[in-house]
Amino acid sequence: MRVIGTVGLPGSGKGEAANVAREAGIPVVTMGDVIRTECRARGLDPAEHHGEIAKALREENGPDAIAARSLPLIRDRLENHDAVLVDGIRSGVEVDRFEEAFGDDFYLVSIEAPFEVRVERISERGRDLGEGDGGEGLRARDERELGFGMGEAMERADVHVENTDTLEAFREQIQSIIRGEASELKAERDRTQ
Repeated sequence: MRVIGTVGLPGSGKGEAANVAREAGIPVVTMGDVIRTECRARGLDPAEHHGEIAKALREENGPDAIAARSLPLIRDRLENHDAVLVDGIRSGVEVDRFEEAFGDDFYLVSIEAPFEVRVERISERGRDLGEGDGGEGLRARDERELGFGMGEAMERADVHVENTDTLEAFREQIQSIIRGEASELKAERDRTQ
């Protein structure tokens, strides 16, 4: 059993990593889907209220609320698969929750890219960056995500992937992690600490 979590700022490549996992036959649990489901349950449009509801869930049910709601989804997929990718971890508290649930079978991958690269990627996708053309909306999203504790989660990652090369090179890195090389990297990191 392996649970591979991904963490990274918007536009870093988490969605592409999830695509690579799906192509390899590994189910993906997207933590954002938990938030979108809650938006709909509250009669709100997820596109407009995603950040607001993410914050509300954490205030109402604790900082690990979204991770806690993801656990049954992950366990369900593990009944028929050897591995699951968890897309969109946001904080060290969520990392704690997954480590508590899955122990050494949990691997955290931080996907990283510079701000300018992320702005370009999001623009190429035709997604709105927010106010102005300089990516101020993305800066606000970054601040919100970092406010949840994402920086701590990224620092704690077992594997750091710098996604600044070609799409093919990034996909190859993710494929190697999915094949189980993350466990070898994690074991090496643990030996050196």
